[in-house]
Amino acid sequence: MFDTHCHLNFKAFDKNLDEVIKKAQKAGVETIVIPGTDVVTSKKAVEIAEKYGGVYAAVGIHPHHVFEIFKSSMPFSRQQNKGKSWLEKASSLNQIEELLKNPKVLAVGEIGLDRHIYKKTKYADYQVDEDFINLQRKLFLEQLKLAKKYQKTLIIHNRQAKKDLLELLNTYYFLLNTKIVFHCCEPDDELLYFAIKNNIFIGVDGDVVYSPEKQKFIKKVPLDLLVLETDSPFLSPFRKFPNTPENLKYIAEFVTKLKDISIEDLIKTTTKNANKLFFKE
Repeated sequence: MFDTHCHLNFKAFDKNLDEVIKKAQKAGVETIVIPGTDVVTSKKAVEIAEKYGGVYAAVGIHPHHVFEIFKSSMPFSRQQNKGKSWLEKASSLNQIEELLKNPKVLAVGEIGLDRHIYKKTKYADYQVDEDFINLQRKLFLEQLKLAKKYQKTLIIHNRQAKKDLLELLNTYYFLLNTKIVFHCCEPDDELLYFAIKNNIFIGVDGDVVYSPEKQKFIKKVPLDLLVLETDSPFLSPFRKFPNTPENLKYIAEFVTKLKDISIEDLIKTTTKNANKLFFKE
């Protein structure tokens, strides 16, 4: 099996990483991709990938962390700045670009757009307003350019920002000459139609076990566009924290019931899809 999205670089695994990876391998998870969400976690993803066989990294800056880049790049307010040149001064993007040169880095991600209001955040004056979303768009676009430049797969995060995302992808489609996955894709027919039209893969996670909307959605996803992911330490199929990559087998088993195929066929197909997504054919 291939876990296409697993945050082994998060604090939840600091004390037992070796054990978590060994259990995953014992459960049949042969390949894992660890996405970054900022510079620190991207560097950590690369460090882990270099240490373990069958483990790879993605590097990128999650839309929620655009605020951190902005604060570190410009000493004055968003209203005063109007997003003029802060990206040029954002060393974070330069560091992400350097990491992309590592042979164990397969993708840019996770990146995207996010209008969800997080109750837990490290940013004291964080707010989701149009200034913030515009900064997300600028950051997303710059990272799309990096993916094109280095011919890396795109791991796209979208949360409650479908309209913004599709508008941007349609506008800058010339940058999307690489392989793409909608990570933990929202159960939305418009997103699915766009994915099918553009051969974009759909990631399915542990929430499919307890979400009727996700179950209906995954039934509609063509099997040749489906990939498995745990999003560990989140989205456990058992609603327990932390989720771990060994739980990929339970997600796979549940999806077989939705797709009415054997576990062998599901694993074979989704693994083939994941290899196509991340590796050169």
